[in-house]
Amino acid sequence: MNTIAHPTEKVPQAVPALAYKIAVLVFVQNSSGEHLLLLRAKAPNRGTWSPIGGKLETSIGESPFECAVRETREETGHSITAADLHLFAMIAEKSYEGASHWLLFLFRCTRPLNALPADMEEGQFGFFSRDAIEQLQLPETDRTALWTIYDRHHEHFVALRADCAPGQPLNIVIEQITPPLAS
Repeated sequence: MNTIAHPTEKVPQAVPALAYKIAVLVFVQNSSGEHLLLLRAKAPNRGTWSPIGGKLETSIGESPFECAVRETREETGHSITAADLHLFAMIAEKSYEGASHWLLFLFRCTRPLNALPADMEEGQFGFFSRDAIEQLQLPETDRTALWTIYDRHHEHFVALRADCAPGQPLNIVIEQITPPLAS
C-alpha cells in the first residue's frame, strides 16, 4: 500500500548506498486516447507492461528532453521534437527493488502515434485504454503510484520522492505541484 505524504514530513535517513540512474518515461497515445505500452522482455520489470523510455546518455550530457525524443524515435519510429513533449513529473526513487536509486522524468507526448510499432529486442507493443491498463501485468510501483500520478498530474507538473525499499510500504512525498491544486 502506498502513502502520499505531505512535503513537511521528515525524510527517512537510512538509505542504502546504491548507484543512481537517470531515465525518462514517455506516455504516448493514439488518436483514440489509448496508451502505447511495451511488454518488457528485459530487466527492469521484465514480463510487465510499461510506458516507453530509457536511460539518459550522461556521457554526452543528454538532457531529459533529448533522451525522451531519442527513446521515442528508437523504440517506436515516431519522430517527435521537444515541442511535442510535456514534462509532467519528476520522481526521485530511493532503493528501487533494493538495486539502485532512480531519477525519473515523466513526459506526455502530445503528438499521437496511430500505428503500432513493430516488436523489438526490448519487447512487444500494444495500445490499451486507461481502464484496460488496470487488468494488465504491471510493475507494482506502476500500479500503485505511476498511473495515479499520470491520472492526477499529466496536464500539470509534480515533483515527488518515493521510498521504494523492499519489504517496506511504498512511501511517496509530493515536493511540489505546479500550479498548486485547489483544496
